[in-house]
Amino acid sequence: MPALSLPPLLSRIAVLACAAAALGASAAQVDVAGVKLNDTLELRGSTLQLNGAGVRYKAVFKVYTAGFYVEKKVSTPEEALAAPGPKRVSITMLRDIEANELGKLFTKGVEENSPKSEMVNLIPGLLRMGQMFADQKQLKTGDTFTIDWLPGTGTLVTVRGVPQPDPIKEQAFFNALLRIWLGPTPADWKLKDALLGK
Repeated sequence: MPALSLPPLLSRIAVLACAAAALGASAAQVDVAGVKLNDTLELRGSTLQLNGAGVRYKAVFKVYTAGFYVEKKVSTPEEALAAPGPKRVSITMLRDIEANELGKLFTKGVEENSPKSEMVNLIPGLLRMGQMFADQKQLKTGDTFTIDWLPGTGTLVTVRGVPQPDPIKEQAFFNALLRIWLGPTPADWKLKDALLGK
C-alpha cells in the first residue's frame, strides 16, 4: 500500500519543485523604477552578478536607471576599478534626451573624476564616444545601452542592442567611464551608493 502512494507523492514533489523554480526565476530580477534588471548575466563566457542598481536624478527628474555588474561583488570604488574580468554598466533611459547632451554629460563626468595627467590619453576615446552618441540623435524612454569591459577586447558600447564598432582598447578608458558614477565627484551620490550595493 505505501508503494502505491509513492508516485502521487513524487508528482507532488515535482509540482512543488517547478513552482519553486518559477518563483526563483521571478526573484532573479530587481525592479528599479519599473525597469527589470537580472540578478546575473552571461558576458563572454563569464557569469556576472548585479553589484547594485539605482536611478540617476537631475534636479527632481529621473534620467535613467543604471546597473553595475561584476564577477565578484565589490563595495568600494577602488575594488570596482581593480576587479578582474569582464564588467558591465547597463543603462535604461527613463526620459527622452538628446543623445548629444548625454554624451556631453558623460564627458563632463570623466573630466571631473579623472586625474588631469590621464586626460590627454582619454581624449581620443571620449571623441569616439561623443561621436557614437551624436550618431544616435536621440535616446527615448525605454532605450537601453550597455558599456562593457571585455579583457583582451576593450570597452564595447552597445546601443539598443547594436554593438558599436571599434572597441576602445585601454582599460584606463573604461575606468574613467566607471568613475562618472563611482568617482570622487559622481553624477549622483545616491546612485553611487546604490551601484556599490549600499
